[in-house]
Amino acid sequence: MVKISVIGAGAVGTSVAQWLLVKGGIDELVLVDIVEGLAKGKALDLAQSLPLWGSNIKIDGSEDFSLIKDSDVVVITAGRPRTPGMKREELLSINTEIVKSCAEKVKEFAPNSIVIVVSNPLDAMVYVAYKVTGFEKNRVIGMAGVLDSARYRYFIAEALNVSPKDVQALVMGSHGDLMIPLVRLANVAGIPLTELLEKDKIEKIVERTRYGGGEIVSYLKKGSAFITPGFSVAEMVESIIKDEKRVLTCSVLLEGEFGISGVFLGVPVILGRNGVEKVLEFTLEPEEKKALLNCAKHCEELISQIKL
Repeated sequence: MVKISVIGAGAVGTSVAQWLLVKGGIDELVLVDIVEGLAKGKALDLAQSLPLWGSNIKIDGSEDFSLIKDSDVVVITAGRPRTPGMKREELLSINTEIVKSCAEKVKEFAPNSIVIVVSNPLDAMVYVAYKVTGFEKNRVIGMAGVLDSARYRYFIAEALNVSPKDVQALVMGSHGDLMIPLVRLANVAGIPLTELLEKDKIEKIVERTRYGGGEIVSYLKKGSAFITPGFSVAEMVESIIKDEKRVLTCSVLLEGEFGISGVFLGVPVILGRNGVEKVLEFTLEPEEKKALLNCAKHCEELISQIKL
């Protein structure tokens, strides 16, 4: 029996639940939110789609956190979203308190679960969940790299007018303006991106990727991206519960990898039934290494402001 719980029944949390329902492979899906009736209403709406999917997944929603008991994976999406012009870092104080309170409930009711954090500022919020739960580092993971890499791949495909399926690209570092869309490793069906696009066009794609979330926020006015973030979480959950051992970029605690220790940053990892099974470390070019160290420094600065 596979049970997944999502804390936060807002747009991202609902998107996570919907994509998990579409992907299948789970037996029980729980939504929890402190707003009265919100999780229950969203859960009922999802449950009513079961006949159309030919599925019999058990779906429930509540304000009662004890409902997450015995979850295999708990996804924390709770937190305030960005508004136009706002940086993710501006959410630090309020979302620290929200994620802290959620992590306490996870520790109490689902002590054997794997936790995936989505709340912003992402890398700092995964740190909060890690410290509050006291879980092993392989069981506390941040979702951002899957999303950022998907945006990067789409923008490349759009520029070249090719199928996004044939684009492979990797974004590392922090989830924010300092993220590192690696140009030298991006390729289309194995052909290096640098062989297909001029340098100035590649630089525009890299810049657009860095501010991809902000671009959506500027259009929506209220709220932020939720469809692709939800799908990105579902990809991670699927790799875990099915032990697929997918190589995905996730925010994880580094302890010497890439010469960095003590912070959570997005790096390629193998995701399996035990969570993070291995960090895939590889040699970075000097400029890339400098950029990753800059991300680490920024994350350290955010962590220094957190009071738990």
